[in-house]
Amino acid sequence: MTLEKRLPLALFLLRIGVFLVMLVWTVDKFVNPEHGAAVFEKFYFIGGLGNSLIYIIGAVQLLIILAFVTGFQKKISYLLVLFMHSVSTLSAFKIYLDPYGDGANLLFFAAWPMLAACFTLYYLRDFDRQWSLDK
Repeated sequence: MTLEKRLPLALFLLRIGVFLVMLVWTVDKFVNPEHGAAVFEKFYFIGGLGNSLIYIIGAVQLLIILAFVTGFQKKISYLLVLFMHSVSTLSAFKIYLDPYGDGANLLFFAAWPMLAACFTLYYLRDFDRQWSLDK
């Protein structure tokens, strides 16, 4: 089987994997908006966000990841997912500097391969045609 036939399926599965992670983070904003506000305060230094604003952020994020998972407007939606995850990954820089310190969580390091996956999907978006609205 040629690369042209194998690559779309591999990219689709990568897209589904990234989507599932981002979906859980998005749903968390609706299920537990206080946690969403706490994340914004701790990692992005944006405090005082009420539930309504967290719901709005969650709704925007949901629209972006739905466009992403369906392959709609790939140049924009894939770039937005890459941007969101880049900000998320880089905002935890203190944890990467002291991975074994108090309050550290080694699961944060899983952000790096996911960031590579987000970049790969954006970079190879023209080859990600399997079950994609933008072929």
